[in-house]
Amino acid sequence: MAPAKIQVVRKQLGYKAEAVIDMLLARAAQLGAPVMSKGSLKTRLSVWENGHEQVSAPYQRLFRDIYGRTNEELGFPPEQIDDEAAELRSRLAIARNVDPQTVDLFRAQVDLARHGDRRFGGVSLLDQLRSQIAQVEGLLEYSTVRGHRESLAGVLTEASTLAGWEALDRNAIAQSWSHYERAKAAAREAGSAELLAHATAEQAFVLIDLGETAQAVAQLTQARALAENKASPLLRAWLAAAHGEGLAVAGRGADALKAFDAADALLPQDPADPALPFLFLGDSHLDRWRGNALVRLGEQDAIDRLTDALDRLPAEFIRAKVGMMVDLAFAYTTAGDRRAAQYYARQRRQLGLQIKSDRQLRRLRGLTLPD
Repeated sequence: MAPAKIQVVRKQLGYKAEAVIDMLLARAAQLGAPVMSKGSLKTRLSVWENGHEQVSAPYQRLFRDIYGRTNEELGFPPEQIDDEAAELRSRLAIARNVDPQTVDLFRAQVDLARHGDRRFGGVSLLDQLRSQIAQVEGLLEYSTVRGHRESLAGVLTEASTLAGWEALDRNAIAQSWSHYERAKAAAREAGSAELLAHATAEQAFVLIDLGETAQAVAQLTQARALAENKASPLLRAWLAAAHGEGLAVAGRGADALKAFDAADALLPQDPADPALPFLFLGDSHLDRWRGNALVRLGEQDAIDRLTDALDRLPAEFIRAKVGMMVDLAFAYTTAGDRRAAQYYARQRRQLGLQIKSDRQLRRLRGLTLPD
């Protein structure tokens, strides 16, 4: 009998069965959900993974959280939705009740998830976001009122881009791509060039992780073109920096630094925009981004720039700190400083396990320390 998908996913993520049991128990404790004992769970995991028995519904939620995957990706049955005429009338009636206050509530929920993501990563948020996306998408599908559709589509774009980034951080590459495709479609429905440019640029990082560097640079170029003369200086600065990272990955050092210079020039004195709550370029954020590019280019001044940026990074940006630790580990490796490289690699690994940044842990596994 072929192994179940949950076993395939576990091995793709590099998790040992014992670690998965501990994660299931920890996540259940966070949710206050009753679960079987550790010994019983060990036996049950083997039964589930070998396809002898279907995972029961309460445990499906736990697996979605710890693996960052959907029901389909884990081999679980999809939720059943009644599509009879009565259900359609009910959905239309619910959609008609959407008002600006409802949209504001959805937007506030996305913003709350965004704050949680910065501090705790996607373990507890990705499945929650997928549920919210399904809810907003369902309302949008059955909404017939102009104005409401655009507002709902804007919220759907923001929720989908955040879910796309979290899925990418969990190494759920295909899921991440799908989230961004939904985000782009929703941005077009919302009639927002800014949201479309942002989603297009973020999706390019999926291509970078796949090694499709040239295609990623082309998509980042397209994103900047979408925003030209249509977006705020803050978004155009963010897009320039994103383009700079893509160019750095492609080894185009001069072009990458030129893009970061453009980002510096575009960055407004007050880099906070309530209309763009998903953009962070103030404090040390733009400097840490340039530092990442310098690491990829093998530049010696990457260490000084990253160290300075790390000292100025606001405490709540744990995910960003994780990425900077990895960058510093690679930078010190390039400089031949084994002790410093080991220090930052160890710090990064501890934080990465804490917030379950599988993407950065995978990147760290590619680190070869100097002799």
